[in-house]
Amino acid sequence: MSENQVIRWKLNEVMARKRVRNKDLAMIVGITENSIYRLRKVDEMPRLAPERLNGICKALNCQPGELLEYLPDEGEGNVVSQADIV
Repeated sequence: MSENQVIRWKLNEVMARKRVRNKDLAMIVGITENSIYRLRKVDEMPRLAPERLNGICKALNCQPGELLEYLPDEGEGNVVSQADIV
């Protein structure tokens, strides 16, 4: 995982928990097994078209939030308030 990464992609964990194989997910989503394999092996949130994410969530019967995990940056102790954003 890179130093600045705060969003972790958990497709591999969700597929393992639900016992879904690359071949099965690829067939349902309409992409190649190799593409599913690559999506499973990355820790960083990949760029996905909304249709692709929708297909993965539908096939795995999950919410997008189940595929993502927020990890606070340990190097920064600052909390951003709404006043800082405006």
